[in-house]
Amino acid sequence: MTPDSTRPPRAPRAATAGGPGLFVTFEGGDGAGKTTQAALLEEWLRESGREVVRTREPGGTEVGVLVRDIVLHHRGHIAPRAEALLYAADRAHHVETVVRPAIARGEVVIQDRYLDSSVAYQGAGRVLDSDDIRELSLWATGGLLPDLTVLLDLDPAAARTRLDADAKPFDRLEAEKEEFHARVRAGFLTLAAAEPERFLVLDARQPVPLLAARVREAAATLIG
Repeated sequence: MTPDSTRPPRAPRAATAGGPGLFVTFEGGDGAGKTTQAALLEEWLRESGREVVRTREPGGTEVGVLVRDIVLHHRGHIAPRAEALLYAADRAHHVETVVRPAIARGEVVIQDRYLDSSVAYQGAGRVLDSDDIRELSLWATGGLLPDLTVLLDLDPAAARTRLDADAKPFDRLEAEKEEFHARVRAGFLTLAAAEPERFLVLDARQPVPLLAARVREAAATLIG
């Protein structure tokens, strides 16, 4: 791993989402439980009377579905910089057409992966410059950052055990070697250390209900 892939990113150029809505993202390695926790938060918010938009990257729009198929299921080699640009292009379209409009309507956006995944996977994992990857996504999204980012931290070996139990074919990133996923995990933790006011870091080995309660507590604080 190069020093560029692990150093803390520069300070963000823009504030978090703000406005009448709320932007919550879930991050972490594959198998950490992001989808489960996102679904539980959505259920709790809807029961509380909030309007919720549940989405993901890539794949949250029709364009995103096409990008997702390329970056996760293309069988040939994709150059790391090209991969990063594809994710950024999807993110630009997704934020413009889905995320910002929902926030403006006062809704809560719950999203599986955002720019921190690019910094961790394409920056640390692919050993590109993490600052460059972050700046690319900030430019693509007009500087939009989440109000809350939940990082579900899990050792890559434990994550692989969970993925094996699912008995589903691995996508391109899931199929990478353990060294890749170790760099990704380190990248996420570096990001969280640089922005503790935005990140909620949770040990993904904890019981699902306990994790859900911690997420609800953090979201409730923001909602007020």
